[in-house]
Amino acid sequence: MLLRPALTEGRVVFATTNRELAVRDGLDRVHLLPDANRDEPMRAMSSMIASARLVWRLRPNVVVTTGALPGLFCLVFARLIGARTVWIDSIAASDRPSLSGAFARPFATRWYTQWQHLQSPARDYEGALL
Repeated sequence: MLLRPALTEGRVVFATTNRELAVRDGLDRVHLLPDANRDEPMRAMSSMIASARLVWRLRPNVVVTTGALPGLFCLVFARLIGARTVWIDSIAASDRPSLSGAFARPFATRWYTQWQHLQSPARDYEGALL
C-alpha cells in the first residue's frame, strides 16, 4: 500500500491474499488470490491457476508486485501476454535478493531492490519504500 499514492494514472486493480488488508485499506477494486508458498505444492497450484485466470481476464498493461508466490505467478502470466512487469524485492530481502526475485528475473521488465548494496546490473535501486 506504500506504492498506492504513485498509482494514480489508469485503472488500478489490486490483488491480495488477505481480505482484511483490503478492507482496512478501503480497496474497492481488489481480487483475492489463494496464499501459498513453495512448501505447499497443492496450494501453490491453486494459487497459480487463480493467478493465471485473473491475468487472463484483466489483461493488464502493467503488473507491479512486491513479492510472494501469488505475485510471482501474476508477474509471469502478465509477461506472457505482453504486459510490462515490475518486481520489487521485499524489504525483508536485505542480505541477498529473494529466491522469488531470481525466478521473476526472466519475466520482469524491471527488478528493484530496496537495499543499495544489492544493486546490480540486473537489479535497480531507487530507494527503499520503508
